[in-house]
Amino acid sequence: MAAIKTSLPRRQFDVVVVGAGGAGMRCSLQLAEAGLSVAVLSKVFPTRSHTVAAQGGVSAALGNMSEDHWYWHMYDTVKGSDWLGDQDAIEFMCREAPHAVYELEHFGMPFDRNPDGTIYQRPFGGHTANHGEKPVQRACAAADRTGHAMLHTLYQRNVAARTNFFVEWMALDLLRNEEGDVLGVTALEMETGEIYVLEAKRTVLATGGAGRIWAASTNAFINTGDGLGMAARAGIPLQDMEFWQFHPTGVAGAGVLITEGVRGEGGILLNKDGERFMERYAPNLKDLAPRDFVSRSMDQEIKEGRGCGPDGSYVVLKLDHLGAETINKRLPSIREIAIKFANVDPIKDPIPVVPTIHYQMGGIPTNYYGQVTTLDAEGNTQIVKNLYAVGECAATNVHGANRLGTNSLLDLIVFGRAAGNHIVESRPDNEHAHQDIPEWSIEQSMDRVNRLESRTSGQRSQEVAEKIRQTMQAHCGVFRTLDLLKKGEELIEGLVPEVDEIYFQDKSKIFNTARVEALEVANMIEVARATTKSAANRTESRGAHALNDYPERDDENWLKHSVWFSEGSTLRYKPVQMQPISAKSIAPQPRTF
Repeated sequence: MAAIKTSLPRRQFDVVVVGAGGAGMRCSLQLAEAGLSVAVLSKVFPTRSHTVAAQGGVSAALGNMSEDHWYWHMYDTVKGSDWLGDQDAIEFMCREAPHAVYELEHFGMPFDRNPDGTIYQRPFGGHTANHGEKPVQRACAAADRTGHAMLHTLYQRNVAARTNFFVEWMALDLLRNEEGDVLGVTALEMETGEIYVLEAKRTVLATGGAGRIWAASTNAFINTGDGLGMAARAGIPLQDMEFWQFHPTGVAGAGVLITEGVRGEGGILLNKDGERFMERYAPNLKDLAPRDFVSRSMDQEIKEGRGCGPDGSYVVLKLDHLGAETINKRLPSIREIAIKFANVDPIKDPIPVVPTIHYQMGGIPTNYYGQVTTLDAEGNTQIVKNLYAVGECAATNVHGANRLGTNSLLDLIVFGRAAGNHIVESRPDNEHAHQDIPEWSIEQSMDRVNRLESRTSGQRSQEVAEKIRQTMQAHCGVFRTLDLLKKGEELIEGLVPEVDEIYFQDKSKIFNTARVEALEVANMIEVARATTKSAANRTESRGAHALNDYPERDDENWLKHSVWFSEGSTLRYKPVQMQPISAKSIAPQPRTF
């Protein structure tokens, strides 16, 4: 056995980036253009990463369509986060936004244009002018395929920069030394079934979200929380995992996303009585209130018997009044999705929609340079040496308890670039050699895989995965109660032994998807454990965490981040950063729209 472990093939790079979505490729581009040797691992071809599914836009206070200012963007983001966002990171993101978007434009990203040639911008939920006075047009859009355009633009630039892509590779575990420094990853090449040690002076996790731990999700099947599982197993905490965004408009029965850009273009939500019900819940912003607000309002309408359809289980999104020309020009993919998945043509009929799990606000804790952080024994924040996280898998703390639409694509490019710059400035290529990786670190990873490979009976991975999804769906939804959450926590912890007993019959090496699925379930359970534990212990309602037992936000006791450690499923807490870098601090206030 020892001979097998020590004979693993090895490759060495200055930086290994795990994930080829918008964040990973924006980071790798910065690194490759600076002359570093960069490996980017991806379970799928880079342009099939989940960023390709983002539709509505990327936010930046350009002021092309209406007066705007970065501080108004910051105000909206802090308010949208329900004051759980760190104001230094939010200021950094909103200040950098115009530069990041213009940079993408210069890379060749095909934004829609105004008649004067400037980038077209549409309104989006929660984005306002002058501290909430009225909606503002801030979402820079490429029709309703903005993520698609971004991902292809970044891939082309990376190819030109000679980034090394490892396509259809799955990272397995972080490799650390006795001091806790990260020295690379173990990774599975799906084509051959071989496992490699990829040595790196810096490692970047950019693995995206984990929405597939729910039964109804807008997420791709690849979104299984791989980076979060890797971090949790390595003793690195996960932060704010109780906060998951339910997107208001997933296609009823299918979960496929209908972009908020539909409402930005003038689409409206109606109940069975034909009432535009959001006027009752959010009289100022109406259908363009933040997503947590709209999702709860929709759920309330359905619960109170005003839902549409034979069983009253959804509301409808009406956009036929926009006209065929606008729909075909600004929302062509949405029309295609509605026809294929809802069997309706939105030029003629409304689309049936329900709130659907969409985005994780929490993740691997980082600062705004992307450096991963943890808590020491005294509760002080410490940097995990050589490790970065960017994108949806990272808790950079800009989204807090609820993310504003279009801030996700902005998060990818701002912090992907920031992490890349921070790594370049540390000049890993000037370091003389890679540090020796302790044999025990590699053995831990290989032992985990070997136990899975050698098992001849036990649980089937998809059956266990389905139990996780159904438990999360039933016990961790739009509206929560302590009883539901505690029961969900208990059930998820009860599934841990089943995950440890997963086996698969087909032991072949080449493109064995059963092996990949089994490895993914080990990551899913860590995310589910973090989510249920964190949610069951936050006794307030804030942003996406709506707890019936405690319906009010409690700033006195809960203006703090949850920090969850896998070992013993323990929780600790750290304060929210209320002081921006240079701007005026935005004090907590009631969140009305």
